[in-house]
Amino acid sequence: MTRSSNTDKTHRLNAAFNLLAQDCPLAEAAEALTQQFGLSRRQAYRYLQEAQGIDAPVLVASPSIPITIKIPADVVERLRSHAQTSGMAIGEIVAHAIVSFLDKLHRHG
Repeated sequence: MTRSSNTDKTHRLNAAFNLLAQDCPLAEAAEALTQQFGLSRRQAYRYLQEAQGIDAPVLVASPSIPITIKIPADVVERLRSHAQTSGMAIGEIVAHAIVSFLDKLHRHG
């Protein structure tokens, strides 16, 4: 059996959240999750328990794919330093920078 991706888990958590938001009784919600996602009853209750602790549905992140790029060594040093001090992953920093850059291009061009 394959492991669930973070995207799969987020979809299940959001489904559990939506069932609880509709005041669906726990037993019925667990059964609905079991049927919809092929979960065990125990897994369904875990998602429901986690959903009880959130205030809103969780955003589903786009899947990440690896790419290879070449950038100057001094930029790499600055990037690694920033990643270490900020606690962010290098890919996360690069993705934010690229989105910001593309958004500015879109607004000006």
